[in-house]
Amino acid sequence: MLTLPPGFQRTISVFSTAFRKDVWPKALLLITGAIICPGSRTVCNLLRSIGLQAERCFPKYHRLLSQDKWSARRLSGVLLKLLADVFVGPGEALVFGFDDTIERRWGAKIKKRGIYRDPVRSSKSHFVKCSGLRWLSLMLLTGLPWLEAGVFWALPVLTALCPSERFYKSRGKQPKKLTDWARQLITWLSRNATALNRPIYLTGDGTFAVYELLMHAQSLDIGMIVRMKLNARLFHLPPQKWPESKPGPKPPKGKRLLDMKKRLTDKRIKWTRVIFSEWYGKRHKEMLITSGVAIWHRNNEVMVKVKWVLVKDPEGGLEPVLLACTDTELSAEKIVSFFVRRWRVEVTFAEVRRHLGVESQRQWSDLAIERSTPCLMALFSIVCLMANTLHQRCAIQPNVTAWYRKTGVTFSDVLSAVRLEIWRKAELSISHFQPHVGSYSAKIRHLWFLLTQAVA
Repeated sequence: MLTLPPGFQRTISVFSTAFRKDVWPKALLLITGAIICPGSRTVCNLLRSIGLQAERCFPKYHRLLSQDKWSARRLSGVLLKLLADVFVGPGEALVFGFDDTIERRWGAKIKKRGIYRDPVRSSKSHFVKCSGLRWLSLMLLTGLPWLEAGVFWALPVLTALCPSERFYKSRGKQPKKLTDWARQLITWLSRNATALNRPIYLTGDGTFAVYELLMHAQSLDIGMIVRMKLNARLFHLPPQKWPESKPGPKPPKGKRLLDMKKRLTDKRIKWTRVIFSEWYGKRHKEMLITSGVAIWHRNNEVMVKVKWVLVKDPEGGLEPVLLACTDTELSAEKIVSFFVRRWRVEVTFAEVRRHLGVESQRQWSDLAIERSTPCLMALFSIVCLMANTLHQRCAIQPNVTAWYRKTGVTFSDVLSAVRLEIWRKAELSISHFQPHVGSYSAKIRHLWFLLTQAVA
């Protein structure tokens, strides 16, 4: 039976406080199986991968997801603190990104499934629908020791299931929007990250450019950075001095700002040239930015003070981008650099599908569904934590081939390094007289079993 090496167990031992003593060993075995397993991440495949295909009490491992009592939110809080302590330097800001994704799942017993727009296959002129579960994931955007300077990864921390509108209507309840779930994630982030005593910033796309979300983040002292439309209702700040001779109260806003589309071609606007390490796949891209402080206004009760940043390509090949941040003291360069990190979120979604088996699990009970996908998402971060212990001893190198010369480390390299360490430290001895020979032969047989399972 394969088990995690002692070094890896010490890395994730902090999670054991959230489980009962009889549940934590089962969780360790399933984590090992999820890392080693080459195919779909069903519980049965995980047991086969670690050598428990002859286990007659296999239902107890299914009960870990469907019946055992443990809190995923509590584990996410532990994971957040662990990632911040290991990968983020002391005093540095914590930058997060959140986005939604569709897990393509079918089945009559999946009650919270819905039909949504497929963001991968759809375009501005072509609309594609897909059926599945919608997840909203909060990720820490940070650099890692084996990455180049200026390169960041998105490490999942908390993933929440957002049921479909049909699910709420079938139960006579008011549908809960995606922005409502985002509001809850912001509240959770404030409660768990404030104790770290660091500046907190949260980035999102245009879906989360909502008055209520920005006002809520501002009230919790979280700097929220979102992408806005170029025709957003932005106004100048109200005048500091209001003549007493004028009747009526002081206005909450000034005149409306110059239209952003006109600002792009207005020669009176002063632009600053900034070189970003990464911009839509281009390295060391030069862009022009201009910024200011304004009031994003809907009415006298719904308004938020933001710092806006307009970015345009001097070559004219890329579309202009308008960003808004609730922290008006943050520099324009920092706002853009923090937002650029958010693009790694989509890469993480693709990696967990390709390497960690998201969309391949087969749970049908509501609680098992709500636990399995967040656990596989968090496994991405756990593998990086394990790889950090290896990198301290020997630098992780990319797997280079004759036809593909990689210049940087990808998640497949990190996962293969962790898998190799598990195999090196595995003890599968079957002989008391020749323990080493027996262990090698058992390893070869088990590895042959995994290869045949992967091919099948």
